[in-house]
Amino acid sequence: MPEIALQVNGETQSCPSGLNLPQFLEQLGLNPRLVAVEYNGEILHRQFWEGTQMQQGDRLEIVTIVGGG
Repeated sequence: MPEIALQVNGETQSCPSGLNLPQFLEQLGLNPRLVAVEYNGEILHRQFWEGTQMQQGDRLEIVTIVGGG
């Protein structure tokens, strides 16, 4: 499967083409339930994650949600 390049929090990352967003987050070692994602400048609501495939040149900002008190 060919690799694609995308920007994650300002850094270039690569992943196999065809991954959807939750698979890509898991590849990065992140728990998809504990992050918020801005995808190409738009906050991407969770219901759209499964149907969002990573594409060459995508820009993601990923914020980890930290619980506590």
